[in-house]
Amino acid sequence: MPRDDRTTEVNASTMLRDRKTGSVSEGVRNLHPVYLDRALNAEAWDVDGNRYIDFVGGIGVLTVGHRHPVVMDRVAKQCDRFTHSCFNALPHEPYVAVTDWLAANCPIEGPAKSMLTNSGAEAMENALKLARGFTGRTGVIAFEGGFHGRTLATLALTGKTKPYKTGLGPLPGPVWHLPYPCPETGVSVEGAMEAINRLFSVSADVGSVGAIVIEPVQGEGGFRACDAAFLIELRRLCDANGMVLIADEIQSGFARTGKMFAMEHAGVAPDILVMGKGIGGGFPLAAITGAEDVMNALAPGGLGGTYSGNPVACAAATGVFDVLRDEKILLRAKQLGEKYATHIAWLRDLPGGHVIGNMRGIGAMRAFEIIADDGTPSAKRLQTLLQRARANGLLLMPSGEHANVVRLLAPLTIPFDQVDEAFAIIGKLLPELAGIAD
Repeated sequence: MPRDDRTTEVNASTMLRDRKTGSVSEGVRNLHPVYLDRALNAEAWDVDGNRYIDFVGGIGVLTVGHRHPVVMDRVAKQCDRFTHSCFNALPHEPYVAVTDWLAANCPIEGPAKSMLTNSGAEAMENALKLARGFTGRTGVIAFEGGFHGRTLATLALTGKTKPYKTGLGPLPGPVWHLPYPCPETGVSVEGAMEAINRLFSVSADVGSVGAIVIEPVQGEGGFRACDAAFLIELRRLCDANGMVLIADEIQSGFARTGKMFAMEHAGVAPDILVMGKGIGGGFPLAAITGAEDVMNALAPGGLGGTYSGNPVACAAATGVFDVLRDEKILLRAKQLGEKYATHIAWLRDLPGGHVIGNMRGIGAMRAFEIIADDGTPSAKRLQTLLQRARANGLLLMPSGEHANVVRLLAPLTIPFDQVDEAFAIIGKLLPELAGIAD
């Protein structure tokens, strides 16, 4: 069991924290002061030997868990062959194996083509380049509460100012942020469409907008699922006005919602699908897959990167794809989501359970709110929960506009008894949370 975070004992973790303070930029924030030593599936151990259940999962990266044996076997075999080749200079089969899978499994209308990158933000940057190249337009519509990356172009899309945009001045544009229709925002499909129509009548010529970028389920925004009818309307709008629809599935992709990709819940095919996180099994890999004419919009050499589609990361991805199929992860995501829902309802019936607010999300992409006695968001209680859960061996991940939403990002391969153990820890802490005044 981890020691209380308030300990002053000098151990391996405190020594590492001291080293970090001396050499790491203060702009790099750590949510948990836990320095990992080893991990397997949904369990992790820090450098002092403390064991944790990991509900952070690399912020959604570890869909099939830490060090899945199939993934690690593919990685080891690839490392025995070669570890790097810049695909733009010297192509290799692992890259093509990944793009073959994406062409066969992504919800794209007609023939699909792909490019691989190192990160989700880099993938989104290239999606914007392709949208500009295909349409000849620079304007982009994004949505409030969305998160698309920390690079300058993706930061312009991100619909949250602090801490991401603070002090940076003007960002690349033009980008317009509009309301996101879902139960948590109270914005209807009609209201969101009215906002788009007003944008076109007041602020932006529809002929200047090249792309609409949307997360079908917002990650950083607190696992808010977009109304499916709105995604259908966006598809119609883009088709009618020559715009590219870009779906950001960096966090919602690869079975997290119970479908391989969240857009499938609405039956909508984007022009470009942006992926990352879960694709690489813990290795740096991301991708964009799109309609052939859009993906071919730039001249040869216009896409690529030195490390993009690294062969070791690609080999890891082929292992992830096989695990998704062979271990029936889509079905397991649905089962895990049901288990989460049952546990969240159970928490509400415990002493102190009134601090648990609404459940959000879809499939295993679930979250729940922490609220004050009057039902308003309580960031203070959430921060206490994060700290006390960590001291009891559970790592949790916050999110949401008011920093009061716990998003559940455990591997989809987590044993169900560890889910029970995790929620038992939360349940034990509820009376303490209830005693905190906002």
